[in-house]
Amino acid sequence: MKFNNPVVKGFYPDPSVCKVGDTYYLACSSFQFFPGVPLFESKDLINWEPIGHALTRPSQIMLEKVNSSGGVFAPTIRHNNGRFYMTTTNDTTRQNFYVWTDDIYGEWSEPIYIEQGGIDPDLYFEGDRAYFMSNGSDEDGRGVILQCEIDIATGNKLTPSRPLWKGTGGRYLESPHMYHINGWYYLMAAEGGTEFGHMITYARSKSLHGPFEAYPHNPVLTNRNLGGYEIQAIGHGDLIQDNEGNWWIFHLGFRQIGQWIAYHHLGREVFLAPVTFDEDGWFTAGHNGTTRSVIETVRIAEHVVQQEKKLYTMSNTKWDLEWVYLRHPRVENYKLQDDCLTLTGTEVTLDQADTPTFLAIRQRDFNAAISSDVALKNNGEAGITLYMDESHHYDLAIRQRGAQLEAVLRLNIGDIKHEQQVVTLDAAQSAKLHIEATHERYSFSIQVGEQSIQLGTAQTKYLSSEVAGGFTGVLIGLYAVGEGATAEFSEFVCEYQ
Repeated sequence: MKFNNPVVKGFYPDPSVCKVGDTYYLACSSFQFFPGVPLFESKDLINWEPIGHALTRPSQIMLEKVNSSGGVFAPTIRHNNGRFYMTTTNDTTRQNFYVWTDDIYGEWSEPIYIEQGGIDPDLYFEGDRAYFMSNGSDEDGRGVILQCEIDIATGNKLTPSRPLWKGTGGRYLESPHMYHINGWYYLMAAEGGTEFGHMITYARSKSLHGPFEAYPHNPVLTNRNLGGYEIQAIGHGDLIQDNEGNWWIFHLGFRQIGQWIAYHHLGREVFLAPVTFDEDGWFTAGHNGTTRSVIETVRIAEHVVQQEKKLYTMSNTKWDLEWVYLRHPRVENYKLQDDCLTLTGTEVTLDQADTPTFLAIRQRDFNAAISSDVALKNNGEAGITLYMDESHHYDLAIRQRGAQLEAVLRLNIGDIKHEQQVVTLDAAQSAKLHIEATHERYSFSIQVGEQSIQLGTAQTKYLSSEVAGGFTGVLIGLYAVGEGATAEFSEFVCEYQ
């Protein structure tokens, strides 16, 4: 059969995977958005359903006024002795920690902190022992993977942190994962930075503590030399064995806007590639060491059909699974119903590294038609934002100015905050907002009664990571601003072509 990459679309970076019985579970990073660490499950590796989040309470993660792309970095999800563990980093507070649960569909524990620095932590279990790894630096400041044994009940270190492997020489050694396969310990990592030079490398040893010998043909997986190819930045992988004994690698990557337009704004997504071990115990990955947009394989049964959801509405999504807030929300400002969302604004705006009244769903593909009805009361402003971060977002909104209602298109690009178009709406209290998205451009319009008004266009590349920086992707947000302003959103539709 054939399947298409990415297997999870939109801003779901840093995938980690484990298997329990015949079910696979996936976790991704979430940065400043809440709830934190989205979770998915699958029976066939290519169709993934959201099932919850690992960090659902403010007590589990400090997000107050963290900058965009701060907060929750890459997680690792593992299962041992009937219990799930998820370890991650709050990069803002520079703390590594893990949480656990006996019911992945329920609540997770309070955090257990580990006194080892770095990011991208990994948990490896062997018998009753637990080992913790993260990236770090040696005495010369060179990147290295560090390991210590911990008491899994308390997080206390049982051994000092010791260096395992310095990688192959690529910058930003990160994303360590350990596996024990056929008598070998494999230590996999990412190098090159999570941009166009990203790559996956690995080494192996007969001992958990090394020394580790690098794979002679590293990197084992990268698209760094596929100039002009849609899929770029392949890296940060995690291995999994399927029910038939085949090995696969889940990893992040991104889709650039066009063949020769090296920008990406959908965020880093989840990709899947096959892994094959040779008779000497080394493994290769992907198509000649690259990840392709279409994978043809006999490893997945022909009767398995890759499903792709094209239509997202309030009724066919769940507020607690697919929608997210900016940092910790003021829950009293949100009224969530099956087909309606009522928001109460505050003085906090989208331009601040704070908690505006904002609820969003990820943009999952390039070509989309987005719309929502919005009615506004008590002054203020409300609308749809295409949100990358507090300095890069496009806002299509209505706002109350005295007795008049205005429609506004605002483009926020770094320090430039420009009202592209302002239109007075006579005797109106509501409007339907429309956004048409393509690879390279967004188009904005509003409809009041039978009248349709075009407000302008904006290039997608100015919401890309190459312009904005950071590690997130565009979210489609519904928001309200203004103390006491009340906005009612209904008939929300995001349909992908």
